[in-house]
Amino acid sequence: MPASDKFELISEMAKRRGYFWPSYEIYGGVGGFYTFGPLGSKVKRKIEDKFRHFFTRRLNIFEIESSVITPGKIFEASGHVDHFREPMVECRDCKRGFRADHLLQEIAGMSDTETEKLTLKELMDKIKQRNVHCPECDGDFRKAKHFMTMFTTTIGPYSEATGYGRPEAAQGIFVEFRRLCDYARENLPFGVFQIGHALRNEISPRQGLIRLREFTIMDVEFFFDPEDSNCPLLKDVENETLRLLTAGTKLKGKKESVEVTVKEALNQGHIKAEWQAFFMALSKRFLMELGVPEDKQRFIEKLDWERAHYSLQGFDQEIYLERWGWVEVSGHNYRTDFDLRRHMEFSGVDMTVFKEYEKPVWEEEVTIQPVMPKIGPAFKGKASEIVRLLSNADPKKVQMALKRKAFYSLKGFKILPEHVKIMRTKVKKDGKRFIPHVVEPSFGSDRLVYIALEYAYKKKRGRTLLTLPRDLAPIQVGVYPLLNKDELPEKAKQVYQLLMDQRVMTEYDESGSIGRRYARADEIGTPLGVTVDYQTLKDDTVTIRDRDTWKQVRTAIEELPELLRAYLKYQIDFDGLGQPIKD
Repeated sequence: MPASDKFELISEMAKRRGYFWPSYEIYGGVGGFYTFGPLGSKVKRKIEDKFRHFFTRRLNIFEIESSVITPGKIFEASGHVDHFREPMVECRDCKRGFRADHLLQEIAGMSDTETEKLTLKELMDKIKQRNVHCPECDGDFRKAKHFMTMFTTTIGPYSEATGYGRPEAAQGIFVEFRRLCDYARENLPFGVFQIGHALRNEISPRQGLIRLREFTIMDVEFFFDPEDSNCPLLKDVENETLRLLTAGTKLKGKKESVEVTVKEALNQGHIKAEWQAFFMALSKRFLMELGVPEDKQRFIEKLDWERAHYSLQGFDQEIYLERWGWVEVSGHNYRTDFDLRRHMEFSGVDMTVFKEYEKPVWEEEVTIQPVMPKIGPAFKGKASEIVRLLSNADPKKVQMALKRKAFYSLKGFKILPEHVKIMRTKVKKDGKRFIPHVVEPSFGSDRLVYIALEYAYKKKRGRTLLTLPRDLAPIQVGVYPLLNKDELPEKAKQVYQLLMDQRVMTEYDESGSIGRRYARADEIGTPLGVTVDYQTLKDDTVTIRDRDTWKQVRTAIEELPELLRAYLKYQIDFDGLGQPIKD
């Protein structure tokens, strides 16, 4: 792998120009932690704002902000405590730890599908068979073990009050569902999203912003009625083409993706839920607006053993990066009612939504009536506990168990047919309660910053251009005096202040020659440069230079704010900014 590949070039440029760099550098740095500089912070915020607009426009979606530190009970209910573990091997010599599956992928060339299903013993066997050694010191590895990748802490002074740094933002939404549903007046479908920090104690993060221990996650949880799951906005995206690598194709050992429209993907059963297909189409368009062409995107379906424990169907949206190949940029999971049902079971709080019928219906309702003359002698001092447990039991499950096995097991107690009376009555119902289903698109904004930079990074005549989309550029316009004399700086500062007052993100630069300033702005990614020259002093016009083509036009200062706003909103192109200047 050459030292001057695009990843290295961008990383060096990012440090030099204030986009991002490894945190804690003066102490040697810590893997998996990065600091966003003045420009990187702006791009990151712009990506997050674009996400807000893109995924909430025309949809009933609310934003919340929940805590990063989460009580342990939450992740016990969600299943993360049992499932958020990764296989790790430790070098016998340098004591460094590594993801066992990642070593096999990076060094032995195995795919994630090949490594995902392997047991710890099988991973070790593969490491030995493929002659994989420590990438740091070439040493051998100790026996593989599972490593909990959630950061663990205690809440308050008591060690038994376990807490975790959230590895996703989704649970902060699910646990607040009752209040959020009331806020939405129980009108399904509706969505909730949040953008905030998440923590994952990655074993060996070595991919810059692609894999971090602390990162910003953007999660959308969209709730809908599984019996009324049609997406009314599907017509807007049904002809959008998606490149899919399906689970069936992967099982056959093939890696070829198919191109189908959203409508075809649903009709052919590639995607199970209309809402999931809708968000996948939006995600493709979102990445295109960040500069990633559609032929560099695909959606790869997770196999049964690859999917998260809460997922009925999952796709990873992947984009192609020069060094890392196909890299996940977003996850799309159909979570069904898993999370809400689990939190309902663990907390005892009702997570159901009422659905009113068009017309009332009569339904048979099964209830249980304890037979106290039988329960008292049979359970003696435990009789009252039996009655309480029966009041919370599912009558239909009790009825079915008594019919099939002639007894019902209730928290260790054996309930016989003589202990209860099954009552069947006809009840008029105006509606029913149910637990909503959920689809989830989830992104990491840090990773998107790097992706936007890589796809914007170009070379032209030996100079670096960062061709960021206009609305992502951290500085939209540069203002420069041609020379630092003859009242040119004073006039340029007036233009700079005019644009700043009009809320155009502008930078003033008078350092070095005009050529060096242009080159610096091109590398930073500033779309336009406004130059104040001697002609400006005569007629109050300025030169506007395009970052990507280096073409120039001339326009009046008084027209600048309105023209620049139109250009930055993609309402006009560069030629619409003024009169062309011949080379």
